[in-house]
Amino acid sequence: MAIAVRIHLIKDKDGIDDYLAKNIKGLSKQEAAANRNSYKKNICIDMLRQGYHESFSELFTLIQKWNALREAAGPGSAIWQQKSLEEQPDKLDQLYHFLTRAEAAQRAGHYEEVYDNQLNLAYCFNDPEEKWLRNYFYEQCFNTAQLVKIDGGKREAQAHANMGLIHEEQGHVMKAAEHYEAFYQLTVGSTWKDVTGHTYNSLACEHLWRIYTLLADKMLENKEHQQAIKTLIKALKMAKEGGDMKMEGEAAYCLSLAYSFAGEQQTALSILNTSVKTFTALCDSAGLGRAYAAIAKFLVSQEKVSETIEYLGEFMKAAENAHLSQSLVDACVLLGNIYSERGKYNEAFEYFSRASEAAKTLNNLPLVDETKTYCGIAKAHKLVVAFNGHIEAEDPVSLKYLLAWKENRSDMCTDPLTVELDKETSASKPL
Repeated sequence: MAIAVRIHLIKDKDGIDDYLAKNIKGLSKQEAAANRNSYKKNICIDMLRQGYHESFSELFTLIQKWNALREAAGPGSAIWQQKSLEEQPDKLDQLYHFLTRAEAAQRAGHYEEVYDNQLNLAYCFNDPEEKWLRNYFYEQCFNTAQLVKIDGGKREAQAHANMGLIHEEQGHVMKAAEHYEAFYQLTVGSTWKDVTGHTYNSLACEHLWRIYTLLADKMLENKEHQQAIKTLIKALKMAKEGGDMKMEGEAAYCLSLAYSFAGEQQTALSILNTSVKTFTALCDSAGLGRAYAAIAKFLVSQEKVSETIEYLGEFMKAAENAHLSQSLVDACVLLGNIYSERGKYNEAFEYFSRASEAAKTLNNLPLVDETKTYCGIAKAHKLVVAFNGHIEAEDPVSLKYLLAWKENRSDMCTDPLTVELDKETSASKPL
């Protein structure tokens, strides 16, 4: 019975298609079916009719994987909130267009065209929920690039860069380094540029600088200081070769820290001075602040307080001359902290006050609040010193100082006799 009903339904569909084809001018049976089918089904049928069986198989597999990922993530996930791939006509159009072109190029043995179409597909999927698709096509590009023989290795270099990106995002730092190193080797001496005008070689240097720095961070976490230093020396070399001064300054700064952790303070200080010069040339406030903070820490650890204050004084003057308000704040806070740690609260308060004034020019309310807090702490320390001095003196004059302060809560050093005289004068005035 069920089979008979199913046959009847199929005949009904055929009948509808025949009716539409006969009664609506210009509408074929196939066109009638297209109006009835889903967009995905029509694309799949069209691929098969034109003989693109591999494209059909690949599209169908990708749709199934998308749906499986949505089901695995479950309701509430980012991919669940997004429409399934088969419900996105624009994405289906892009897949249809580039997959079929790639298949046609593959049949003709034009692997450079296969690569270009696969790369275009990777560029179509950049949303976080779609990155697995982007990565899939980057991997396809990598495999195809090995077969391209007419471009001098340009596509292979690009494919290595993209594979490095995938591994870096996934936390596979060593694998990423291998691909970036291959990218670098293929671009040495080349003039290839990306769409932004950057040379492939400078991009390779940037990638290697970044990945070597990440590798060194892990080595330092494991107390592998000498290995970290060797890796950061390579990072600095890449930064210099890449021609980016900002990158070079950061690389020198990181290398100096590694030498410091290894106990080689003088080498660390020498390299830090190099990074200071670079950051000064760039007017990089953030870089200067970090570099001078590190210098201060090194010198203080060696009990070279005078030298530390001298360094930070130079930092403050350089910041003032270059009108770098953020750097001026950093310098004054560092100096204030040094004086505060040594119990010189008047000097500390003076530098914290200067930091607060500089912070106001930046229109940075959190920074203003932070510097005000430093001022408050320094002033409280000043007050505690004076208060304790009067308590320890245990004489009538000190007691009058304390009583005067308790009444007006102003400066602890106010002369109590002057305060009493002011009170008497106020009392004698007519109401």
